[in-house]
Amino acid sequence: MHHKPILIVPGQINSIFFEIFFKSLKKKKFRSPLVLICSIEIFKASAKKYKFKGNYRIVTSKINTVKLHNKAINIIDVDFKENKNNKYYNKFNSDYLFRCFSIAFEIIENKFTHKFLNGPINKKNFLNKRYLGITEFISSRFKKKNTGMLIYNKNLSVCPLTTHLPVKLISKNISKKLIHNKLKMINDFYLKIFKFKPKIAVVGLNPHCESILKYNEDEKIVAPAIRFSKKNNILASGPYSADTIFLKQNRKKFNVILGMYHDQVLTPLKTLFEYDAINITMGLSFLRVSPDHGPNEKMINKKISNPISLIKSLEFLDKNWLKRRKV
Repeated sequence: MHHKPILIVPGQINSIFFEIFFKSLKKKKFRSPLVLICSIEIFKASAKKYKFKGNYRIVTSKINTVKLHNKAINIIDVDFKENKNNKYYNKFNSDYLFRCFSIAFEIIENKFTHKFLNGPINKKNFLNKRYLGITEFISSRFKKKNTGMLIYNKNLSVCPLTTHLPVKLISKNISKKLIHNKLKMINDFYLKIFKFKPKIAVVGLNPHCESILKYNEDEKIVAPAIRFSKKNNILASGPYSADTIFLKQNRKKFNVILGMYHDQVLTPLKTLFEYDAINITMGLSFLRVSPDHGPNEKMINKKISNPISLIKSLEFLDKNWLKRRKV
């Protein structure tokens, strides 16, 4: 059975990626060929540092001309040079990371594979205020306005309605249309990938979902959006209070919890599962995942970083999705 390759952009240089990558390869075998898009010099230095003895080989970026296999790590060498004229240059990451992404995106556009993973990235340094996050950066690159962030765990997943918005802007960006579109996106993604309709809980914006003074978003926006989605055959219910929905007797009733903002749902999920979750971007024409944690610069060289989120990310992409599909 043929398995499409997994394209991997390791992320920023000063991160824990290679530590958790080499740990992942020691713990698991993957059927899909792994294609790293990075500097060969950085790879070799990292392999020496973490005492990785596995096989690797350099391949051309025109990987449709190469017979890939999973017996060695396939590496597309990206020259690590500073180009201060590039708009993505900054003193932290230069344009190197942007060039790695560009090569991966070109391969995806040529329809050679539909599996993409990026390692941890300091969004502030790399994006330099041009985008709110990596999800938005990739969505913009592929001209997709309607995408969503799914933090996936097989027992319970969460999706923030608004992603990397400042808290003071959240209420202004909540609408019935956005809520319905996100519910439909979750429903469609689960049907296409996991082959079942998910039960989705929707969390209200305000404490106890109560109208406070003139602020009644839950009554005027959230509840009507849920009713409309239910009429359109989506298994959504709510709004539920954020302070009780994650209790065991409540969360076990659902596959996904849709929250109004990032920390409302990511904080409890990470408290429950720690590193056992992955970040999936819904709404793209390919599968994009990343470990559900940052570069963790403070852990570099300590060799104690947990690889479970990267392992789960690779396992998800290692599934044999034979057909490219809009996900």
